[in-house]
Amino acid sequence: MRATAAILATFVLVLPARAACDVTNAKLEETIAARGELREAANAQAVRDLRTLRDAAIILESYKFEPECERLVAIVKQLAADPDKAIEQSGDTDEDKAEAVERTRQPKAAMPPASSPAPAR
Repeated sequence: MRATAAILATFVLVLPARAACDVTNAKLEETIAARGELREAANAQAVRDLRTLRDAAIILESYKFEPECERLVAIVKQLAADPDKAIEQSGDTDEDKAEAVERTRQPKAAMPPASSPAPAR
């Protein structure tokens, strides 16, 4: 029994800790800097979307949603690796839809508490 505990302790000390979700491994900023098409003004929205997805992965990681974070990092890597496909897929230019999405991003004022009826006298 002590031998098993000693072996387990050795593995814990020797093996490096695995990051739950390695968002930095996506190397998004490096990819953006290296890819000319991602730096073009016409593709600014696609780049913003990639950064938003990366930021969402960071948030998922902080809330301990590791599998979801890892999936999102994989998507960011896939889209960043093929900018033409990412730009093509992000081609939705519906202005009404964009405005609706922007409205949902705006913080809403808190609703006042419902007033209770005055007590009867």
